[in-house]
Amino acid sequence: MNNKLIRNSIGIFLFVIIVLITIYYSYYQTKAYLQGPIIELTTPINGSSQYDNIIYVTGYTKNISYISLNDKQIYVNLDGKIKEKLILSPGYNMIKVSAQDKYDRKIEKEIEVVLLINN
Repeated sequence: MNNKLIRNSIGIFLFVIIVLITIYYSYYQTKAYLQGPIIELTTPINGSSQYDNIIYVTGYTKNISYISLNDKQIYVNLDGKIKEKLILSPGYNMIKVSAQDKYDRKIEKEIEVVLLINN
């Protein structure tokens, strides 16, 4: 009787462990799909004014398979960080960063920057 109770308890315990591992693995595999592509831009700040016509667009990404800056493909490092040099035109500039994930979901961030000219 006692051996049967121990055997049943071990069986239930192993079953619960397997179910928990399956749930965790399923969540881990679907997390990127549920989040979608992510872009976080750190510089330049939206609405900022610049005196230098050369700026760096920096930030980080997550869950992307393709990324572009003003419709030109760019690349990120292994950590998903962006650092791209950009030349501004005098006056108002719109910077557009677009990305998509492997499921073709897209995200787009736009930054407005004004290049001031010294006289």
